[in-house]
Amino acid sequence: MPLRIVNVNVKARDDQALGRFWADALGWSTDSEGPGVTSAYPDGLEWPDASAVCIDAVTVPDPETVHYRVRIELAAESLEHRAALIERLLALGATRVDAGFADPEGNVFRVQDPRPDESATGPIGAIVLECDHPRSQAAFWAAATDWVAVERPEQRDQHDGPARLRSAVGVGPFVEFVEAPGVPAPSRFHIDLKPYAADDQSAEVSRLHSLGAVDTDLGQGDSAWKCLADPEGNDFCVLAAG
Repeated sequence: MPLRIVNVNVKARDDQALGRFWADALGWSTDSEGPGVTSAYPDGLEWPDASAVCIDAVTVPDPETVHYRVRIELAAESLEHRAALIERLLALGATRVDAGFADPEGNVFRVQDPRPDESATGPIGAIVLECDHPRSQAAFWAAATDWVAVERPEQRDQHDGPARLRSAVGVGPFVEFVEAPGVPAPSRFHIDLKPYAADDQSAEVSRLHSLGAVDTDLGQGDSAWKCLADPEGNDFCVLAAG
């Protein structure tokens, strides 16, 4: 059975401080599954839940400075809400940068203009992956997960160009694929996938290999999760089933 998108994982110098920033920015709470990991999640969430993709800040020895090929975009309900959100983000320690904003560790993110036709996303409006071929990347991720293509009317006749996925139940953030040819793959953000409780992690990893994923080393060692890269080299992890 396809996998679920459950987390955005961000490499951190200080997981507690970075996790707290994102929790405060999103109006969420924090928890920790162990040293070096701080999770930001909505109150009352029975994880995993399609209505929210959570954030895991994970301390690593040297979180490299790279092009941010994967980023988060925050949703705004109105122009007034967007202005208030930006004011709050700056007060929490975000800074303005050419590409939008950066969190206290320099991770780039954006705040969307209001999108009245895109309801029930929650505070994270989209997870954006820059890539060479958006449509083929979307096809890989749609086959890997239980998310489905959601196109704007003006994009339905395009053979290439931006592509989007969303949970089949129509809630939670979008995953958007935008063209940025030649951009290097490494990023401090990556997506975590989780098999359903009745499924087998190893079988899912084998299925992903058949779709074009390859194994990769993120310094995970002998961990319970498996690290892979999609056909354009974007890292992601497959967690244990549950």
